[in-house]
Amino acid sequence: MIKIPDLQSLRGVPELKYVNADNVVRYRSIMRYLYQQYQKLNYWLKADEIYAGVMSWNVHKDYTLEQCQVDLEQLVEWGNLSSRHYGERATSVEEYLRKKHQYLLTPYSIEIERLLESLETVRGYGGSLEPTLFDTIADTLFNIRRKAGTYEPGEALELWNLVHDSFQKLHEASVDYIASLQTGMAEELMVTDAFLLYKDAITHYLKDFVHALQRRSYKIEGNLIQISHHVRDIFLYAVVEDEWNIPKIGETITQDQYFNELLDKWNVLQRWFLGEGSSSSELLLLERATKEAIVKMVRSALRIQERKRSNISRRKELDYLGQWFYKLENVGIAHQLAAYAFGLFATRHLHGEDTRNSDSQGISIWDEKPIMKSLRSRSRKKHERHETEAVIDHTRDKERLRTEFIQRHKQELQFLIHMVDKGETNISLLEEISTTSRLQILNWISRCNASANLAIQTAEGIRIQLVLPTSKERANLVCEDGELEMLNYGFRFQVAEQHSWNDLLLWMGYIGTSGGGQDGNN
Repeated sequence: MIKIPDLQSLRGVPELKYVNADNVVRYRSIMRYLYQQYQKLNYWLKADEIYAGVMSWNVHKDYTLEQCQVDLEQLVEWGNLSSRHYGERATSVEEYLRKKHQYLLTPYSIEIERLLESLETVRGYGGSLEPTLFDTIADTLFNIRRKAGTYEPGEALELWNLVHDSFQKLHEASVDYIASLQTGMAEELMVTDAFLLYKDAITHYLKDFVHALQRRSYKIEGNLIQISHHVRDIFLYAVVEDEWNIPKIGETITQDQYFNELLDKWNVLQRWFLGEGSSSSELLLLERATKEAIVKMVRSALRIQERKRSNISRRKELDYLGQWFYKLENVGIAHQLAAYAFGLFATRHLHGEDTRNSDSQGISIWDEKPIMKSLRSRSRKKHERHETEAVIDHTRDKERLRTEFIQRHKQELQFLIHMVDKGETNISLLEEISTTSRLQILNWISRCNASANLAIQTAEGIRIQLVLPTSKERANLVCEDGELEMLNYGFRFQVAEQHSWNDLLLWMGYIGTSGGGQDGNN
């Protein structure tokens, strides 16, 4: 449901006149000073206080208190300031004749100054990709579904602020970050050699976000589907009730209007993750845009590397490819090889004698008689040519490395499952371990020490808490390739994502497809 604007929302905004008025420097300095005092909880200010504060900045020359009063009255007329009379006793004739007013920023002006202050710090699109927001939204929606109307006073409003603020931050920050990769500055960087230094970091950052999006977004989708309209309405009415329990002065909106606003925001959230009708969800579009950004990064890096290799002779590679063509007996396979090897040729204009044997337009280029022409370089520069070797088939080596990687990965997962079964242990209690497990433990210690709370969460959904020895006690870590003396670190293992952990146990064969077997909550 899209909110249709009314005449009031489409009115002119006189509060913005001071931003582009003739004496804009005078008006903006007054407004900025009042906004700074507002942040310091100084609300109502007299004209002489405002004048003294503005003049302390040394941005005006020949500016008088009378001119400041005229500017203040103009800002009151535009709706930027509210004024009130105060009845202090005058101590001079000038003070008696002067209008005694105090001035306060209006709500519109406060938001305008906040906007102008934030615009001063804009340096491009900015933004970031924060996958942890997916967990926050999923957990909050789960609590809304689990409560189903049994909310403590103020709890519904807290849940709504958490899910809405997280969703808004996720949407705006991710969209801004993807947009920053499409700017002219990014395009210029992607064609320079300096881009190779950033390529790996950016692509890994984008890939980690895509993995988190694919792994965690299904929880949000599942919770949204299971929250019925009845449960949703109960929750939103509870939010309205909590909001109305907060005393407010000058409230101009009714409870029904506020409920409709909340309902519109909820529908936007649901549409963003689930889509609407036949249209794709914004989540899917974000995933697609992130993947396209990764492809763009990789292609830019390949173009830079190809440009660096442009001065390298490819004689041996072409000779190897020519022998490959020569050994083929089927011209159809040769056409396929040519397509894989060269792709779509760039257009080139070559001059020669047209000695066609047929005027048929449907004849294939492969049936035409070739035109022989010697080509020479038009450049006077002599580039040094470097010989290169032909492309070598590494299929067997790749398969061997893939097998070794899978075997090593299974060993790491088996050790992790063994540690989760223990629940809590330390270095001195460990028996002799393999080299792979030793590297795994050292990696856990390094990542935990780098974390603020000495805890990390693995990709398998396991939370690992590092416990530092209080007495600096040391212990020997016995490995198959020797012993390593180190601090007697302790570890606590806890399943944080039960679904991911069950998928791992299922893949490793520890539980059956029916879900029976080992309990992952140790």
